[in-house]
Amino acid sequence: MQEFTLDDLVQCYRTGIFPMSDARDDETLFLVDPPLRGILPLEGVRVPSRLARTVRNTPFTVKIDTAFRQVIELCAESAADRESTWISHSIQELYEALFARGLAHSVEVWDGTRLVGGLYGVAINGAFFGESMVSRATDASKIALVHLVARLRAGGYRLLDCQFLTDHLRQFGVIEIPREDYKARLKDALSVEGDFYRLATAVTGKGVLQLTTQTS
Repeated sequence: MQEFTLDDLVQCYRTGIFPMSDARDDETLFLVDPPLRGILPLEGVRVPSRLARTVRNTPFTVKIDTAFRQVIELCAESAADRESTWISHSIQELYEALFARGLAHSVEVWDGTRLVGGLYGVAINGAFFGESMVSRATDASKIALVHLVARLRAGGYRLLDCQFLTDHLRQFGVIEIPREDYKARLKDALSVEGDFYRLATAVTGKGVLQLTTQTS
């Protein structure tokens, strides 16, 4: 079998395809190009009022790209509602290599020195492809998502790909669009350069909310 390289993975994202696996220890990956795609329009994000209060006053600390491997491994852990994961060891190695190349990022939520949630994804030009999110404390993954949106808006991104629409994501304004519409949005996003670090790391919760909900 021909080796699936990092360049192959980047090209997959550029054409609207992403990899998955069936289990943590499954070394085989398959490529997914769903007929309907979940995206979060960056100009139409909804933050429920209770969550907005949490983001504004949270005791947690939000960090960027300080524990990428830990976030993936936390996402890959089994949980009460999910015994298995699509994040195989081979897929993890690919994403760690993308992170080393500057094409993947993590948003981390910390309670002191304990990682309690976060998310990670792939960033290419003006597109961010959300891969997985995890919470080990109330609202931790939601806080990470709000911080991500603020960072993408500040950095000039045009697309936040969520892959699939879920009830959890629907509350934020995630919608489902046909494959061809998605690929048109992707082409537009790839025509610009996003800057993931334009937003200061020490941004306050209030600042994050202002960026997330402001109208263009």
